Amino acid sequence: MSSHAPLKLPYLCNKLPFHYGWIIIVTSFLSILSCLGLGRFAFGMLLPSMALDLGLNNSQTGFIGTINFIGYLGSVLLVSKLAKKFSHRALIPSSLFLIGFSMIMISQAQSLASIALLYFFTGIGSGFANVITMSLVLAWFVREESGKACGLVVGGSGMAILIAGQLIPAVNIIYGAGGWRHNWVILALIVLTIAILNMLLIRNTPEEIGTLPYSRRKSPPSSTLFPETDTPPNSKIIYHLGFIYFCFGFTYVIYATFFVSTLVQEMSFTEGGAGLLWSWVGILSLFSGLIFGTLSDKLGRKKILLMVFTLQTVSYLLIAAQLSDLLFLSIGLFGITAWSIPSIMIAAVGDYVGPAKAAQVFGFVTFLFGIGQISGPFLAGFMADNLGSFSYSFFMAAFFTTIAFYASLKLQNHKN
Repeated sequence: MSSHAPLKLPYLCNKLPFHYGWIIIVTSFLSILSCLGLGRFAFGMLLPSMALDLGLNNSQTGFIGTINFIGYLGSVLLVSKLAKKFSHRALIPSSLFLIGFSMIMISQAQSLASIALLYFFTGIGSGFANVITMSLVLAWFVREESGKACGLVVGGSGMAILIAGQLIPAVNIIYGAGGWRHNWVILALIVLTIAILNMLLIRNTPEEIGTLPYSRRKSPPSSTLFPETDTPPNSKIIYHLGFIYFCFGFTYVIYATFFVSTLVQEMSFTEGGAGLLWSWVGILSLFSGLIFGTLSDKLGRKKILLMVFTLQTVSYLLIAAQLSDLLFLSIGLFGITAWSIPSIMIAAVGDYVGPAKAAQVFGFVTFLFGIGQISGPFLAGFMADNLGSFSYSFFMAAFFTTIAFYASLKLQNHKN
């Protein structure tokens, strides 16, 4: 399908009662819901019934998750090359179709090897769709609106957690041991539907329909637009952003992975009770990107990074202390900041390099983020096994968010 808009499209789009950028927000929200929310974060809820039906142990299910991460990391390294050759409108739906079809095939898989291979391709699609989607948003919103726009989009992950939390157990009750297979198909059909919507509605740039990036001002001054130069991005700043994003990936996934285990194994909660508390993280996280992304537009990326890492450090220290009376505060602080860093990070990348180079640079910093996501749970689990408690793992997470705080403090302000 051609990436060029039909002849009458600019006229039709500009007759809408709102800016077309909000259509991009909706499609991008659904894309993130699909590629990260359903493609990755729903996996943990599918594991118990899947493992029981196929006779998989914890190491084997962990291997499946690791293979998915490897596919994800590989794709974010390649995304910059593909972004130079293909449009957003081509790449995003294609990535979502890859996710959807691989999930359908998983529903029919009979062995560990086949599931791992197929989930590897799900990871590839997730990485491509995530990076390209977030870079698309930058093209449609001026700099002073980019944090809010990205914050709205990353809320798709939280929505997917809520959907999966309600849908998957209900389907398992209806279909019993084979419920996980039906769940994969249902999730895949949602992803494929969203892929079609993206294919129909995405436009690569505002210029394609004869308009400007969205701004609350009718004619945004040039200072609010992203810089567009042929100068290579400053590698020092890129590595600096990448390190901060690595620390976030390393720490938030420790909380996400071991929260329920800590409550059940060490704080005498039932699995149902722990799961109910975890659902509050999903509810609160719906607003995390929007709140802190918008604040970063108004107060600056650095100040809000410092605020978020402070709140997350307190959250990790509270659960490390295992004080039941303060557990809700830990949940609240984590939930309200859960997706804040991704929205701030893509906006910060846009500040420094502009939307044309955003996919390339965001792909690289996301790769470092992904390394953090793999290494964090591994080290946290190792410490818990050898030291006898997850408390040490959460203290480690608090230590790394403290490092991220100081790294953010040293972050150089961008120049308009």
